[in-house]
Amino acid sequence: MTLDVITDELLDPIPHGFFTRRGGASSGVYAGLNCGFGSSDQHEIVAINRVRVADKMGVPITHLVGVHQVHSADVITVTEPAEEKPVADALVTNVPGITLSVLTADCQPVLMADHTSGVVGAAHAGWKGAIDGVLEATLDAMEALGATRDKIVAVIGPSISQKAYEVGPEFLDRFLAEDPLYARFFAQGDGDRMQFDLPGFGVMRLRGAGIADAHWTRHCTYSDPDRFFSYRRSVHQKEADYGRLISAITCPTGA
Repeated sequence: MTLDVITDELLDPIPHGFFTRRGGASSGVYAGLNCGFGSSDQHEIVAINRVRVADKMGVPITHLVGVHQVHSADVITVTEPAEEKPVADALVTNVPGITLSVLTADCQPVLMADHTSGVVGAAHAGWKGAIDGVLEATLDAMEALGATRDKIVAVIGPSISQKAYEVGPEFLDRFLAEDPLYARFFAQGDGDRMQFDLPGFGVMRLRGAGIADAHWTRHCTYSDPDRFFSYRRSVHQKEADYGRLISAITCPTGA
């Protein structure tokens, strides 16, 4: 099956893609393009899937770079391909031909670029990373490489939508303690449950950081099992594990 890749004109013509689960070699609960070695899927099969992604991005597998994600606000600057995955949740580079990637299964995959300088970034932003500043930290790291804040654009890829993201009162309290105005990202659910708008929160943080533009592709991972893996959906369906989606962006040549 052909790979199904979502792109966004805000990032064009820089090579990038939010890959769906379609077109991979995995089976069972991982059926499709599972790119997470952290899952219990067969290592060799995940490796095949990642090679397909690298081929689609037009780079050797050695140049598809990722990190060991831990829901932090830590960012690494990539200067050369490396097999080891440092612990972080975002990456930036200005080295042509390097492809940055993050894995998600409800959290926000965020791809960023300054078309003028050619500096690119990729961030994994769940609620914790987003409130702790991973998006702003990524922008800072891009600036350190020569990007200009007001020329950076960012796109949030497939993420869990507000209608599917039920949280408890302690979650709401965590956000209100940070800023009472964050209440606007919550809608009333059943009883004491609330519905949290994760991509809306991400867009607000990005635009508030003073970049040129930011938006969400409006694809909900939870609501479309045919195209996307979802951690929360796997829990609700009592599945043993779940696949990981990959999103990637390549530093362009000739910037």
